[in-house]
Amino acid sequence: MFVKDISADFVKEVFISGANNISNKKEYINELNVFPVPDGDTGTNMTLTIMSAVAEVKSLDKPTINSLAKAISGGSLRGARGNSGVILSQLLRGFCRDVKDKEEITLEVIASAFAHATETAYKAVMKPKEGTILTVARAMAEKASDLLSTEDDLVEYLEKIVEAGDEALAGTPELLPVLKEAGVVDSGGQGLMEIMRGFLMALKGEAAVLEGDAVPSSPARGAGLLEEIPTAKGSSRDDISTADIKFGYCTEFIVLLEKELSDKEIEKIKEFLLSIGDSLVCVADEEVLKIHVHTNHPGQAFEKGLEYGQLTRCKVDNMREEHNERISFAIPYEADDKSEASSEKSEEEKPQEPPKKYGFVAVSAGEGLSTIFEEIGVDYVIRGGQTMNPSTDDIISAIDKVNAENVFILPNNKNIVLAANQAAEIVDAKKVYVVTTATIPQGIAAMLEFNEALEPEENLEGMKEASLGIKTGEITFAVRDTSVEGKEIRKNNIMGISDNGIDAVGTDVEEVTKQLIDTLVDEDSGLISLYYGEDVSKEEAEAFAASLSEKYDDLDVDIRFGGQPIYYYILSVE
Repeated sequence: MFVKDISADFVKEVFISGANNISNKKEYINELNVFPVPDGDTGTNMTLTIMSAVAEVKSLDKPTINSLAKAISGGSLRGARGNSGVILSQLLRGFCRDVKDKEEITLEVIASAFAHATETAYKAVMKPKEGTILTVARAMAEKASDLLSTEDDLVEYLEKIVEAGDEALAGTPELLPVLKEAGVVDSGGQGLMEIMRGFLMALKGEAAVLEGDAVPSSPARGAGLLEEIPTAKGSSRDDISTADIKFGYCTEFIVLLEKELSDKEIEKIKEFLLSIGDSLVCVADEEVLKIHVHTNHPGQAFEKGLEYGQLTRCKVDNMREEHNERISFAIPYEADDKSEASSEKSEEEKPQEPPKKYGFVAVSAGEGLSTIFEEIGVDYVIRGGQTMNPSTDDIISAIDKVNAENVFILPNNKNIVLAANQAAEIVDAKKVYVVTTATIPQGIAAMLEFNEALEPEENLEGMKEASLGIKTGEITFAVRDTSVEGKEIRKNNIMGISDNGIDAVGTDVEEVTKQLIDTLVDEDSGLISLYYGEDVSKEEAEAFAASLSEKYDDLDVDIRFGGQPIYYYILSVE
């Protein structure tokens, strides 16, 4: 089949085929992860990321190359999960930036876009590592450029690019010893090659289709991941009448921009929306404009958005109606004296609170851990972590909901840091600071270091320093046989994982936990903190803590309920 260039409709089919192929192969990709931990995994994260873009692509009835590029770039950017998903979104973003103004996709366009994609992805990673998805992407970009002088058929061209990618993927164990020891290739690179193979299948007229329930369940934006931590002044207070709601409709939508907006244009949009409402969040990047506003005229807000592009994810909630429903369900029988008091309060005008100086968003898993973060000042907790990495859009949604001028993000997992950084770059309505916490205890230590009297940059440095001043560990189980760092691990073995890697392996949870703690305690240690998970009873945890107090009689041992899944214990030593 000779193909010289392809139209927008065919680009759409090719892209969906690539997404379907990685979705079909996601479990295989998950199995390539070096650490045999039961987490979100590379295949799942990359699939959720690209499927977010597919949802945007499928919403286009009459696609053009430009509208497809915007949909792919914006969808993958907001839906990016985990480090592999963020890097994939940057590859797609770089590629789409190069092709968005083209009428057709030719070999020359592809070569240029491959180069731009690789450059964009490398720049997104603070310390790029060879032997990863980046190496595979670069090899394909170089091959795409080299072939321009000898190829004129798009199918043969892409076949040779895929061959170059496969060759680079096969060489990843030679670049990363940890891959060689485990006997696997890089999982992110494998995921990228499955997408490329899906593209090639469509070019050959055999587009990949989803097999069964191959697509992992991808929650709607923020659904099931964003958890509001109740505060004394929560939004569902029953002492506030609907008369106090000045603007009745919570209006949210995204504009797929026809062109990048200037700062002046964004300010003009903000001025208009504030003239018809309040509680405004207006966030823009090169591809999309995201609006949240409380107004009595949602149609006027939508009309303003239509001046700049197509609308998607439109949502309008009647806040007065929702308020009445909440009261109806929460307090069906109200005493007369309380009703009268409430009626009196409703006559008083309650002004909206101005934004506070500082706000906080933390990623956490488990009821107990969420409560701990609330107790130490976190405004919102995003449910997630190792078992489900929240997307960039989940983090943006959390930032939007914190009424503060400066918002600190605590990702509390190294696989969420890139998504947090990406969210911080997109949001411009507030100043966002990412504290690069890699574990739950690091997040707790960072929050305890916060000082209201200091400036944001000073707090950022102090919180980062505090997070690195403790040693942390996790106890979980292996999901497959492997060899890591000289340790032979069998499926269902218990593993003790520290900041440095897997430090203890065995068959008993408490024994492995003690082994891990032994590696962390030194002469300067004074406190061992344990957070027990949902699979450990309170009695078991307290008895274990007592045994640790006996063993380390010169150290304090603190035990708290974490409620986290998968991890029997999360711990720190300081």
